This record gives sequence, C-alpha cells and structure tokens, in this order.
Amino acid sequence: MEKENVTMLTEFVLTGLTDRPEWKTPLFLLFLVVYLITLVWNVGLIVLIWNDPHLHSPMYLFLACLAFVDACLSSTVTPKMLVSFLGKNKMISLSECMVQFFFFGFSGTAECFLLATMAYDRYVAICNPLLYPIIMTNRLCIQLLVWSFVGGFLHSLIHVGFLFRLTFCNFNIIHHFYCDIIPLLKISCTDATINFLMLFISSGSIQVFTILTVIVSYTSVLFTVLKKKSVKGVRKAFSTCGAHLFSVSLYFGPLLFMYANPRNPQADDQDMMDSLFYTVIIPLLNPIIYSLRNKKVIDSLNKILKQKC
Repeated sequence: MEKENVTMLTEFVLTGLTDRPEWKTPLFLLFLVVYLITLVWNVGLIVLIWNDPHLHSPMYLFLACLAFVDACLSSTVTPKMLVSFLGKNKMISLSECMVQFFFFGFSGTAECFLLATMAYDRYVAICNPLLYPIIMTNRLCIQLLVWSFVGGFLHSLIHVGFLFRLTFCNFNIIHHFYCDIIPLLKISCTDATINFLMLFISSGSIQVFTILTVIVSYTSVLFTVLKKKSVKGVRKAFSTCGAHLFSVSLYFGPLLFMYANPRNPQADDQDMMDSLFYTVIIPLLNPIIYSLRNKKVIDSLNKILKQKC
C-alpha cells in the first residue's frame, strides 16, 4: 500500500544560480553577452578554418572540432539558464532533463579527448618535426576525431541508460542551473550506489588518461625546446604551452573535483561554481587561447577583413 501511494515525479525544478531577484537581471545580461560572444567566436573560427586552405592541416582541424564542441556545450546549458533568470517557471521535464544531460555529457567528454589529441599533435610536431607528415596522416587525424566523438557519445549514453533505472518520488528540486548527473542522483528514491560507482570509474578513467596525455605531451615539448637553447624558442614554447596548460587546468580541475571526489550534501553551491568554469567560461576562453594567439589564424582573419573592407 505504501508503494502504491507513492507518486512518481516526471518534472523537476531547477533552482538556478541565485534566488535573489535583484541579481537576476544583471546576471541575465552578463551571461547573454558571454553566450553571444562564445557563439560568434567559436562558429566564426569554424568558418574561418573551413574557408582558408592554408588552415587545412591537422592542428586547425582539431581546433575547429574543439570550437564545435565548445559551442555545443555552451548551447546545451546557457539558454536554459538564461530563461530561468527572467521566467517564473523553472520546471523541466524528465525527458528534457535526460536530453540536456546527454548532450552535456557528450560535449564534455569529447572535449576531454580533443584536448588530449591536440596535445599529442603538438608533441609530434615539435619533438618529431621531420616525421610529422608521416605520423599525423589524414587517416590518423580522422580516426582520432572519430574516437573522440564516439567516446563522448558512448560515455554519455551509458550514464543516461543508468539514469533510467532510477525513480524520483519524494523530492523534485534540483540545486543546479542545468540537469547534471550528481544532483539527479542525490534526489533519487532508488539506491544510486551503482550510478555513483559507474560515474567514478568511467569519468575518473577518462580524466586521468586525458590529463596524463596532456601533461606528458607538453612536458616533452618543453624539454625538447629547452635542449635547443634558443631564447626566442623557449619564450614561445613557455608562452604557448603555459596558456594551453592554463586552459586545460581550468577545464579539468573542476571536473576532477566534482566527479572523482567523494560527495557531501553541502557541496551544491560549490558544484555550481565549478560547473560555470567548464560550461560557460572555458568555451569563451578557448578561442582566445588556442586561436587568437596563433599567427596563421590572425593572418587569415586580417586577410578576410581586408577583403571585406
């Protein structure tokens, strides 16, 4: 009788970043501007690389895919957050929640693999420049990209599949600004131990593998440049690798803290702050770090602007 009287919930309430009315309009305007700039920069970078034959190389192909993933990641999370700032209705259905988490998980995982792939590409280009055309063939580039997106698709699909085994009956308030997996597991009526275990194993393994790939690749690059004893080369390497490592640390740091760290019930506010980094800030910064500091990209952009003028 007790089970029969339980009502299964199919709608949830996203609390958002803040419940203070005086903050909602300024935050809406701030994140709207950030979202528009993110879309313009990332989509513009894709179009630029597509239209310029000089940029049709593995490095820029990976960069275009990273821009696509960043645009997808930002578009999965930010529009719903913007609506919640101004709208009184903060409800989201279970199906919408699953779809949002699927695309978030797909984009986030694919970005992890792409960052590792880009680091490996720089390692081969700088440490083995003569063998670069032989190693980084078109076939290998396509394979790396396919595995990155397939890995993101499968990783997200597995967690969505495990979410469907859960039921929600007592509590429908999600303390977050989008449907992330940990807030959903916290309010489940079903024992979510298996879900937490799968999350720890799969997410932890992917993050450790990709982080180690990035660290080993850029460390090898730095040692190779230091051996050449070129002041200009050392400065350029430290500038480039330092910027890339800064971006990677901003992305992987919060991910490691959230998905590879034991949870506690009071961590909701910290989770939202961490999530802002890799869903909103990083997609905005990546075009600056990886492209606007690149001479070929700047030259191509200047060429197009001159033609338009």
